[in-house]
Amino acid sequence: MAILLLPEFCCPVKRMRSLSWLPRLSHQRICDMVAIARYLNVTLIVPELDKKSFWADPSEFQDIFDMYHFITSLRDEVRILKELSPRLKRRMELGLIHTMLPVSWSDISYYRNQILPLIQKYKVMHLNRTDTRLANNCQPSELQMLRCRVNFSALRFTTQIEELGKRVVKLLRQNGPFLVLHLRYEMDMLAFSGCTQGCNHEEVEELTRMRYAYPWWKEKIITSDLKRKDGLCPLTPEETTLALRALDIDPNIQIYIAAGEIYGGERRMASLALAYPKLVRKEILLERSDLRFFENHSSQMAALGYLVSLESDIFVPTYDGNMAKVVEGHRRYCFDFRAVPFD
Repeated sequence: MAILLLPEFCCPVKRMRSLSWLPRLSHQRICDMVAIARYLNVTLIVPELDKKSFWADPSEFQDIFDMYHFITSLRDEVRILKELSPRLKRRMELGLIHTMLPVSWSDISYYRNQILPLIQKYKVMHLNRTDTRLANNCQPSELQMLRCRVNFSALRFTTQIEELGKRVVKLLRQNGPFLVLHLRYEMDMLAFSGCTQGCNHEEVEELTRMRYAYPWWKEKIITSDLKRKDGLCPLTPEETTLALRALDIDPNIQIYIAAGEIYGGERRMASLALAYPKLVRKEILLERSDLRFFENHSSQMAALGYLVSLESDIFVPTYDGNMAKVVEGHRRYCFDFRAVPFD
């Protein structure tokens, strides 16, 4: 995700500047940028989503989120515009916008002391890659409250995604309580994390080739055992089975798998399916025609999984990633529901 900032005289509202950004579906990046915009007193441009990443998702912001709600629900905090003016769009296309990479995990004072003077100097400024660019802790309380408001109120999914999510939840509820298992064991997760526990030699080679195929992924040489000892690997499906049984999870409960294609397929899922035979996925509950619109749109698929996770009786993430953190926070913020994160 990236942001674009403009000085106050470029904006029709006094004492305001302007900012735009390009994220993939990530509530945390979005709430950070809204908080920064509010703190710097700048105008925000509705995001353009990253289409060049591994997922190659062509979705626009308005394909995933209710753009009108996003803009209007935050109008008392920050001014948000749908798009740049034609003149500024042209400058962006010609590469005439000053671009820089913000320092990761920066305090909000970094943006006031380092970024704001640059906005004033260059008139328009583009901040590239805004993931983890604002520290989580020790920030002003009003900033933290705004982050929560964006995450759990302003970022509402489109009607189409919301309605399909409600259908999935209704179908699950017809058969009793259900647990959502956010099983982060897809090929991209393993390739980029370097976590290969349980994989055979051919799979390890395949995952390594994939990691090297993407030049933007800087960490190439990874020792899987060291990553695992540092607690940076997702649980394998086999380990997940052991953990669920240790927690005395009812073997007859429905377990909805909120994930993409599990690497290793049925071979890796065999122990989980044996211990918990009521495994279900969206492809089982819905007709293919219901999902046709979402094909090759990983962000929209993730949004569907997010909605079902919110409504679950038990939410179990197997990796402490962005989605797990936001779902856990959202459940506590709105419902006081608990999650079961594995440490």
